[in-house]
Amino acid sequence: MTEWWKKSTVYQIYPRSFMDSNGDGIGDIRGIIQKLDYLHELGVDILWLSPVYDSPNDDNGYDIRDYYEIMKEFGTMADFDELLEKVHARDMKLVMDLVVNHTSDEHAWFKDHPDFYIWRDQPTNWRSFFGGSTWEYQKERNQYYLHLFSKKQPDLNWENPEMRTAVYEMMRWWLDKGVDGFRMDVINMISKVPDMQDAVNGDASSQFMNGPNVHTYLKEMNTQVLSQYNIVTVGETPGTTPKEARDYTAAQNQELNMIFTFEHMDLDQASGEKWDLKPLDLIDLKENLEKWQHGLYDEGWNSLYWNNHDQPRIVSRFGDDQKWRVESAKMLATCLHFMQGTPYIYQGEELGMTNVRFDAIEEYKDIETINMYQEKRAAGISHDDIMMKIYAKGRDNARTPMQWSDAPNGGFTTGTPWIKVNPNYTDINAAQHQEPDSIYQYYKKLIAFRKNMGIITYGDFQLLHHEDKELFAYTRTWNRESLTIYCNFSNQPKTVERPEGDKLIGNYDCRNGEDELVLKPYEAVVYYK
Repeated sequence: MTEWWKKSTVYQIYPRSFMDSNGDGIGDIRGIIQKLDYLHELGVDILWLSPVYDSPNDDNGYDIRDYYEIMKEFGTMADFDELLEKVHARDMKLVMDLVVNHTSDEHAWFKDHPDFYIWRDQPTNWRSFFGGSTWEYQKERNQYYLHLFSKKQPDLNWENPEMRTAVYEMMRWWLDKGVDGFRMDVINMISKVPDMQDAVNGDASSQFMNGPNVHTYLKEMNTQVLSQYNIVTVGETPGTTPKEARDYTAAQNQELNMIFTFEHMDLDQASGEKWDLKPLDLIDLKENLEKWQHGLYDEGWNSLYWNNHDQPRIVSRFGDDQKWRVESAKMLATCLHFMQGTPYIYQGEELGMTNVRFDAIEEYKDIETINMYQEKRAAGISHDDIMMKIYAKGRDNARTPMQWSDAPNGGFTTGTPWIKVNPNYTDINAAQHQEPDSIYQYYKKLIAFRKNMGIITYGDFQLLHHEDKELFAYTRTWNRESLTIYCNFSNQPKTVERPEGDKLIGNYDCRNGEDELVLKPYEAVVYYK
């Protein structure tokens, strides 16, 4: 089977916030259908849908009640079938979110097949990702069940072969319907150390991340399901090193096509805690991405991303979302899209959408954010200090509705949106996407280069200016071709040597000087030879 996904660009849709077709304030499948031409024009190859399955929505759809049903708020299975048909008619592919580390506690399995889950007589001191204990007592069994996330998300017991068979059957059902692959939620957490022990400070990640049987399970999944279809798979694998990533993604291992790494998303935190903020040191970012580019070259495959439904908006995070918003959004795109790997664009990234600042905690919807707020208030931290953390890192930054126009609610809905729209929708919206200098048109060019230039897919990566704290520069070389990429991560001019070759793309028009290149604030420029 061809590795078609190596030249592809993925666009992630968070359905709840993408487009509402019926005025109930919640994005839906028919809303996605309405916007397919917008996505097709952008040039993306693969649409990844965050979960659309039936769910009580404790964790925005990542708590699945029925894998074979569509969430009522999103529409019907007939709507989904129409979406799939219309995606394929435009030569695009559709990837589903596969959530099989846990289900909802309202899933029929939890009642009818309790041995599909993990039970213990005594809890450990493990702490959940969403705060509190990972163990919840159930009176009927007089036992505790494990939930690494919300208490309404009990973890599945992958040691149970019957449970695995049920999961594989469900996966085949969707693939037979015609979906083109899976993004697998926290897939490296499906194997737990059997002898669960208390952990230092309750952090038991070493007992459930990249666990003892994870490769056995993925090889079995590949044999029984994945290898039977011409699809793409990407695993979400927090806490994974390049060596472990090679184990997951090397073709001969027959597990996954690629994974999401998280290391570069942890560089602006001061400790192991997401909410402990510190400014990004660009040298850290360069060294980390260099490590991954080299670590998987010829032996695996990288996923390239700045944004997703769990991360704040990159232009607010590593760019300047005020004076230099357009320039820094294009610069960050350039930096990422000329690396080796499959790039992922998260809805609104191609418009330069920004983080949001709601005044009251009541305006936030994300369970992780709300739990953190309550814990830190109880510990005596002030409202204002906690809100600054939420403004920087809260997941709802990514989940505010897509800004389609300057109409009320950004054109997302004619009703009351499930979460407030970022008030800057009057200035930042997709109605401007046809303008030749728009961020959207710039992304469109980057996507086209990847389809047409083998060097972007196959070339090797060499970092330049290692110790420069403001300049991210690198080369790609393949056969007799070379690309030189300069990205200024600062609001000050930077002087560099002009590389050989012709300018391929840049986020400023004019150029000056013959031998020297003076990069303007947040300038990106690429030379091809």
